[in-house]
Amino acid sequence: MTAVLPTLAALADRTFAAVLFDMDGTLLSSRAVVDRSWERLRQEYRVPPESVEHIHGVPARAIIERILADRSPAERAAALDRIVELEESDTEGIVVLPGAVAALDLLGAARRCAIVTSSGRGLAATRLAITGLSAPVVVTADDVEHGKPHPDPFVAGARALGFAAASCLVVEDAPPGIAAGRAAGAAVLALSTTYPEDRLDGDAVVPDLSAVRFEVTGDGVRLTAA
Repeated sequence: MTAVLPTLAALADRTFAAVLFDMDGTLLSSRAVVDRSWERLRQEYRVPPESVEHIHGVPARAIIERILADRSPAERAAALDRIVELEESDTEGIVVLPGAVAALDLLGAARRCAIVTSSGRGLAATRLAITGLSAPVVVTADDVEHGKPHPDPFVAGARALGFAAASCLVVEDAPPGIAAGRAAGAAVLALSTTYPEDRLDGDAVVPDLSAVRFEVTGDGVRLTAA
């Protein structure tokens, strides 16, 4: 922790209107489900193993469009339906990550947070129900035209809370989400829960949410090292 705590100084002296949390890899871990589901889809559609590497944090539609670029639109649509079916029916091993409950409880009560996920509406609802996590606003891949790394999801999450994205803090674990947060004009706190620190271009990088403490003030939200 001592290696990353100094970088938190870049954010610790700021007040944010709200905190926009990614879901998978940030608030909860569904990595085992994701890996199992995409490996099964890969086998069913006979694509190379390397095609489903580095997929965490990327909307399913974008992955399908990339790995099945040579297939017909109908086949890609069927594959998207199939991966949704696989992921929604597999809930084994989904766990809440450290610090998530405390952060959402505090910020949610003040309506100062949103969950912004690359998952579709049904999948997000399934995983949030299993873990018991909630927020005043939940934005899914089905709610925006362009998913991460485009800024649309975080812009939508901030707007639903009544704020500009540039006044918010984005919390992310994956490069596409970090890029989306930056494109939205937000500051970014990166968590090394999924990717190594050298792949995370955040304003600060910490191991997980248990490394920081949020405080709601009259002006917004501040954070310090836990």
